[in-house]
Amino acid sequence: MITIHHLNDSRSERIVWLAEELGLPYKLVRHQREKTGAAPPEYKELHPLGKAPVIEDGDVKLAESGAIVEYLVQRHGGGRLAPKPEDASYRDYIYWMHFAEGSLMTLSMVALFVSRIPEAKESPVKQRIDGRLKGMLAFVDAELASRTWFAGDAFTAADVMMLFPFTTMRHYLDYDISAYPNIVAYVKRIEARPAYVKAMSLAGRGK
Repeated sequence: MITIHHLNDSRSERIVWLAEELGLPYKLVRHQREKTGAAPPEYKELHPLGKAPVIEDGDVKLAESGAIVEYLVQRHGGGRLAPKPEDASYRDYIYWMHFAEGSLMTLSMVALFVSRIPEAKESPVKQRIDGRLKGMLAFVDAELASRTWFAGDAFTAADVMMLFPFTTMRHYLDYDISAYPNIVAYVKRIEARPAYVKAMSLAGRGK
């Protein structure tokens, strides 16, 4: 059975959600952050950097949410929630799968770090980063204007990757998505999915 090591308020909620969407049996092991926000010491026994998520699957131990998502979809999901390379939607699928961490979360994390430096509050650097984040959200919002899900008409693992910055991440970095109606509508569609509701009851914010 797959073991999902879940750190509260972290990307590991993606993996619990994916497992529910795929109907995979799994064991959920919860880990609580320390008061500093860091992962507890035992998490570093799972991965030297103490980063979440981590899964164990027999002799396999794997970190990085994107890698885990692809591993579970292909190894245990029979390719469900992923278009085939020859499908027209594959380009969008692979783009948004990597955009989630490569662009959106990277910029969000930079903005988060800068926001925690008091001296940078009014700096040109912070204003530039905030402007870039708004531009990126506007780009995503425009893309969602013509599609139900990120890869088109069908829900895919790319959606599992893309949601986190619009939900849990906003509790760490304060930004308003109400100015982006297509993102707001997208989040509501996700929140209506039974697998997402169950996953958040197990591993949502604060759990």
